[in-house]
Amino acid sequence: MRQTDASVAAAPRDGFSSSFGVLAATLGSAVGLGNIWKFPYLTGANGGAGFLLVYLLATLLIGLPVMITEIMLGRTAKADSVGTFKKLAPGTPWWLIGGFGVLAAFLIMAFYSEVAAWVLAYVFKSLAGSALSSDPAHTSAAFDQLIHDPLQSLLWQWAVLVLIGGILLLGVSKGIEAVTKKLMPLLFILLVVVGVRSLLLPGADAGLRFLFQPDFSKISSGVVLTAMGLAFFKLSIGMGTMLTYGSYFRDDQNIPATALRVMSADLLVSMLAGIAIFPAVFAFGFAPAAGPSLLFITIPAVFAQMPFGGLFMVVFFVLTAIAATGAMLSILEVPVSVLSERLGWSRAQATVCTLLALALIGASAALSNSVLADFKWFGMTMFDLFDALTSNVLLPLGGILLCLFTGWVWGPRRFADALSNGGTLANRRLLAALFLVTRWVSPLLILVVMLKGLGAF
Repeated sequence: MRQTDASVAAAPRDGFSSSFGVLAATLGSAVGLGNIWKFPYLTGANGGAGFLLVYLLATLLIGLPVMITEIMLGRTAKADSVGTFKKLAPGTPWWLIGGFGVLAAFLIMAFYSEVAAWVLAYVFKSLAGSALSSDPAHTSAAFDQLIHDPLQSLLWQWAVLVLIGGILLLGVSKGIEAVTKKLMPLLFILLVVVGVRSLLLPGADAGLRFLFQPDFSKISSGVVLTAMGLAFFKLSIGMGTMLTYGSYFRDDQNIPATALRVMSADLLVSMLAGIAIFPAVFAFGFAPAAGPSLLFITIPAVFAQMPFGGLFMVVFFVLTAIAATGAMLSILEVPVSVLSERLGWSRAQATVCTLLALALIGASAALSNSVLADFKWFGMTMFDLFDALTSNVLLPLGGILLCLFTGWVWGPRRFADALSNGGTLANRRLLAALFLVTRWVSPLLILVVMLKGLGAF
């Protein structure tokens, strides 16, 4: 029988058990395929260092303030992404922010789970040695064979969903926190090893120049919109994820400091991924603008040229699978928590229902390179449509609404009280500046760039 909102809210909630668990889980949400897969291919497709510079600015002026805001609101309400606004602004339509977040999280998982499926498939391809080659034609053919096979695409995607669902069923402290505390340190260690090896390749300096020497002529409104969308995507903001994770935060956690550490670590992982990939791109003559396939056609060529390359390739794709796991846990937690707390479903019911819906909708993304390759909306396959709709519309829209709610409804007094932990943290001046950015700078930047990029003016 369906429970009322009051009875659901009164039920004890799971949460993170330690400060390190908070940091590890939040890092696991922010650091994912956006760093290792999406950041390199978008940087390559948008001119390299110029795109990177715009991305850094978007992260500082938009990404960080919105992340802090989301976590703050979630911790204050101790509720799911929809319930947060029902508690903080009862009887108003602000709960739609949470609703947009649930939609964004679901559509992101619809295509993100397919990219994770490619990664999982490449773990096994690496073990078999079938993708290891320095011949661009061979590495491209190996990737094409995978994505053009409808049965493989579906089966690997379903395997990913089952894996993530199993972890979610364990709950917050025993599932999400326990897994990410073990995996995140390993992620950093493995990525450093791969990055060092890439730097030792002949011609690595050309890749470093591409990544760090900007060409300002390549910066356009479209590049800025893409960089902003990537900032939202990589930091898991605007999709209800940080609202949900914030609700599991400890009351004594320093939110601004935690968010800054997460942002810094996220940037570090992105830089390490770029250093691992772009020197190899130029050393072996690949095209930096190869698109979503860049990771899968470049990395095998890198390892084919080094001793124990097969072993290193297995390690790299295990690393990438680790990154994908933490991010997917946080994204799926958004609809699962809403179904559990709003509808009174058990965690098992909510998880299974979400996974079944994703298996159905996500299949359209999984088949976008095979049987549904000619089925397009607005000139895009379903995979590309889900990506564009979330990165360029839903996530920025969620960011604008979060800033407006915080700046004009929540207000400076409650903002300062929540982020100073009731005055126990000596950060009032920092919070005053952060509030001004959240109230004025971030929403205006997001709105102008989004409208310009979408061709409104």
